[in-house]
Amino acid sequence: MAPNTRAMLATALAALLSSTPVSGDSLKDIQHVVIFMQENRAFDTYFGTMAGVRGFQDPNVQVNADGKPIWYQYVDSSMSTNATSLLPWYLGYKGGNSTDAIQCMDAGDNGYQANQAALNHGLNNMWARNNTPWSWGHLERQDIPVQFALAEGWTMGDMYQEGQITATNPNRVTLVSGSINVPGGPQTPDQGGVYIDNNEVPGCESTGVDCYPLKWKTIYEYYQDAGVDWQVYQDTDNFDDNPLAWFQQFQNASKDSPLTQRGMSYLGLEDFYNRAGNGTLPEISFIVGPAELSEHPPYQPKDGGWLQQQVTNAVINSPKYKNTLLMVSYDETGGWGDHVTPFHSPKDTPGEWMEDPLDLFGDIFVGPGFRVPFYMISPWTRGGKVLTERADHNSQILFLEQWLAARGYKNVETSEMVPWRRAHMSNLLNAFDFDNPDYSLPNIPVAETPTTNSKGDYVGSAQCQAKYPTQRPPVPYGEQGDEESALWFEEGYKQVVGYLTEGRYLTFEKSGSALTNPGKGNNLSSSPASSSHNAKSQRWVIHYNSDEESQQFTISSALDGRWLGANGKLLPSTQASNAAEVKVTFLGASQGYSLQYVASGAYIDAPHGGSLRMSHTRKAPADGFAVWSVSYRD
Repeated sequence: MAPNTRAMLATALAALLSSTPVSGDSLKDIQHVVIFMQENRAFDTYFGTMAGVRGFQDPNVQVNADGKPIWYQYVDSSMSTNATSLLPWYLGYKGGNSTDAIQCMDAGDNGYQANQAALNHGLNNMWARNNTPWSWGHLERQDIPVQFALAEGWTMGDMYQEGQITATNPNRVTLVSGSINVPGGPQTPDQGGVYIDNNEVPGCESTGVDCYPLKWKTIYEYYQDAGVDWQVYQDTDNFDDNPLAWFQQFQNASKDSPLTQRGMSYLGLEDFYNRAGNGTLPEISFIVGPAELSEHPPYQPKDGGWLQQQVTNAVINSPKYKNTLLMVSYDETGGWGDHVTPFHSPKDTPGEWMEDPLDLFGDIFVGPGFRVPFYMISPWTRGGKVLTERADHNSQILFLEQWLAARGYKNVETSEMVPWRRAHMSNLLNAFDFDNPDYSLPNIPVAETPTTNSKGDYVGSAQCQAKYPTQRPPVPYGEQGDEESALWFEEGYKQVVGYLTEGRYLTFEKSGSALTNPGKGNNLSSSPASSSHNAKSQRWVIHYNSDEESQQFTISSALDGRWLGANGKLLPSTQASNAAEVKVTFLGASQGYSLQYVASGAYIDAPHGGSLRMSHTRKAPADGFAVWSVSYRD
């Protein structure tokens, strides 16, 4: 192993060990895991307006060398002479029938080339020009009420990224294997790949690129060898979304092989619903939905919401709900843009970086890519929380490994995953509060039943396109007003779990009080917290240092931009260089977060009535601060 790889692994392991681990006994409470991946939507497209997440109120938004935040996407004169940039915009801004038409519209190209061009070597400012201006549009709650309700009823991840910066197949292959065979990774060149697009024709598209079929070992083969009970649930209309079908060993398996019976058979979603209903689901269920309900543009989000509701209802109404976890994700962005430049590995990391085979972009990282929606439905993730940890499709594999090991299975850790992902992506365990399961259920609006024809085929998207020949609304070049008007968001809050990342306004609360900037005073104080967590004087912004994985931050106040200095001093907004570094450690879902000055070792605490104090004993408080991510305009 190269020295720099060892260093990266050591840093990541240290970060993981700084958090309170979930015990194996707790993980054993989960008996059934359901993996359900939908299609082609970016995080901002669905949830940029949502309260309490890293969305359109991001206080740490990237500002490029031209002085413009990423909100301003480049527009050239061939696109419009009325504007030089495009801000995020609501696709249904015209009102009327347009809100129906946008259900069956598409945005742009979801492929490798268009996405790398939009990323523009990390500037992330070419979605409008190098993909389409509709790529920078988004939906709101009224367009996707079921998806909003599911994400807010349980726990969502707002830093969950697609596995690869490209289309469906490579991302789904990542979900079931942890790799696409980029040079330097665990696989050999003769095992297929580098799988950067949706090729399913035997052979290679060019030398060493998109070679098909794939031949490395999937996680489900590891699970089969270990004796795990698993099953893919799909109908014959599966939108070609079962990634196991792209691996040679599944293609060549006999009809009696468990690879065929468990991974390639067509039991149908009804069988999943029935088995959930009678409490006989296998340990791992992998759901592949039909094309028309997949949410892949131009298939309608509202129809996908109906399918999500059916799957969720089957899980939460099951007699085994108290022992079941459902994870809902999306494979890739589908040509929709996201404002968070992907967190990724250092240049030349084996298995992650390569020379662009199209000879367009030079050296590139293949992933992780842009953020996509992700939420976890279970009694241990109930309550409208947000997991802020860096994750991608590998995170679901990492979770399954931890869970299966806790259940006593051996040899379930895949050797096919790229090492950097294993070291740096969340295993999702910090999302769970096993000490306080909540079996209550949120109110989920009843989804509209998808339209079918006389044969029972889903035809909602086709009818939408026939009724509205022009689905895409006019692009509002030069009509968006100021940034604040364009970046509309809902107001509210979510409790944070997991290690912290940038991108939110945060409150730190304990014993009924919150850390407070008193305004006229020069010292950090505490004041009574409110149930809505809305006091501007109690809002703070964390900022990465040179190592964004260190969990050491400088902290500024949303009230006046002042910085937290040593020993609770508040420094002028012009003295960022003098701000103190604070180590923020997640203690567990029931314990919250500790705040410790890096230089002095003193802890910031508010025990017994919420009075602020600095503890110089270097002994961490037994209980930490509850952290809330808040979205307010004042």
